[in-house]
Amino acid sequence: MDENVIKKGNGIGIAGFVLAIVALIFCWLPVINWILWILGLVFSIIGMFKRPKGLAIAGLVISLASILISLLIIGAATGAVASMAY
Repeated sequence: MDENVIKKGNGIGIAGFVLAIVALIFCWLPVINWILWILGLVFSIIGMFKRPKGLAIAGLVISLASILISLLIIGAATGAVASMAY
């Protein structure tokens, strides 16, 4: 194997994947989650135009799952607060 051959990767797609995982972990923190979610989504979308696309696709799916979980948590918290008011 030639040592001068550099294997190209998809750094933007990897960044999107990592940010999506971190957003999924912190989905219960509203402000931090939204920032991480937007960055993960943008990097994953940009990474979709480069090869290899595997982690960019995974980052995109995890970002979308993260926002759905976040919206469910916000809805549950809002419902709990509204039910305590009456």
